[in-house]
Amino acid sequence: MKSKKPEFRIGIVAYPHVQKAAVYGLHDLISSASQFEAKRISSRPRLHCDIIEDITGEEALFRTAVILPPSLETPLAETIDDQLVRWILQQHRRGTLICSVCAGAFPLAASGLLNNRQATTHWALAESFCKQFPEVQLNTNRLIIDDGDVITAGGVMAWTDLGLKLVARFLGPAVMLETARFFLIDPGEREQSFYNLFTPNLSHGDMVILKVQHWLQTQYSNHLTVTEMAKTAGLEERTFVRRFLSVTGLNPSKYLQSLRIAKARELLELSPLSIENIALKVGYLDPSAFRKLFQKLIGLSPRDYRKRFSQVDVTGKL
Repeated sequence: MKSKKPEFRIGIVAYPHVQKAAVYGLHDLISSASQFEAKRISSRPRLHCDIIEDITGEEALFRTAVILPPSLETPLAETIDDQLVRWILQQHRRGTLICSVCAGAFPLAASGLLNNRQATTHWALAESFCKQFPEVQLNTNRLIIDDGDVITAGGVMAWTDLGLKLVARFLGPAVMLETARFFLIDPGEREQSFYNLFTPNLSHGDMVILKVQHWLQTQYSNHLTVTEMAKTAGLEERTFVRRFLSVTGLNPSKYLQSLRIAKARELLELSPLSIENIALKVGYLDPSAFRKLFQKLIGLSPRDYRKRFSQVDVTGKL
């Protein structure tokens, strides 16, 4: 006699201001995967998915996993529902896998379950998240971080990646791949660093540092030193470094590095220039060093980045 295969139940929490497209998209993806598996094994579906609109009701209990979807609003600590936070903890104590996508990481972090763990959220929310939850080891380069009993996913559309991960966990990789093909989703590994844009802070109000930032925008391709930056600012070097870091969040060398790589990304996307020429144009005399740095910061080699994101062909046509 064959042993009965286990059944699983996933709940998608429709909390206030949740992104409805993600809620219904997750529901459709997971439900379809369950149907695909049922056809494969000639059985009834084993993976059940529900949208939870009332966390106080009986139907909100006894889940294998719950998902906190993204929101298009930037959540603040004072707007996070205390009842939702208590419910998350209650579910976790029962052995439920807790998952979040994008801003869904905020109520999850408010529960304390992410303290002293690595987690991710949308890269644009990183500053706000770190201020509110300094105990969390935030890594917004990662698109998904699976910590066993807690899974966090990054960007707004990372719900597709989380959905596939849950399908693989509960129904296996074959069903996950069939689901990915059906929904035309790339099941390969991706990272937020592929999409994370360098957006320098220019609204901090420190006019001396702003002068240097504007100068760097035009001089980034030249050989620059921190000493020259401090001289441009009219400050002693240690004072300049401390002040620059305080208002921009990066030390001057890292800032210049990020600026150069951002310019390189633009050229890889919009020009047919060789990678060697691009390295030179953004200030790197050694193309090999440029490639290694680009790979480290972006997670793709310059060549692979161009293949994925370029808007021109080799002739330079759009």
